[in-house]
Amino acid sequence: MKKSDKDSLEVVVIEDDFGSTNDLPDRDATLAELAYYKAENRGFHPGHDLDDWLAAEQELD
Repeated sequence: MKKSDKDSLEVVVIEDDFGSTNDLPDRDATLAELAYYKAENRGFHPGHDLDDWLAAEQELD
């Protein structure tokens, strides 16, 4: 992934009354975008959708 692609992604985090943070539902949209760029980088060859999603999750966490 190009650095500019990753830098444009935003993760929205809120803090609850106890000081812990929770990701908003936008996490799935961010994961989908990261997975898309991974698929794009490998030429959209089929059969790697789950690999792209799992790699995006690992990168985001």
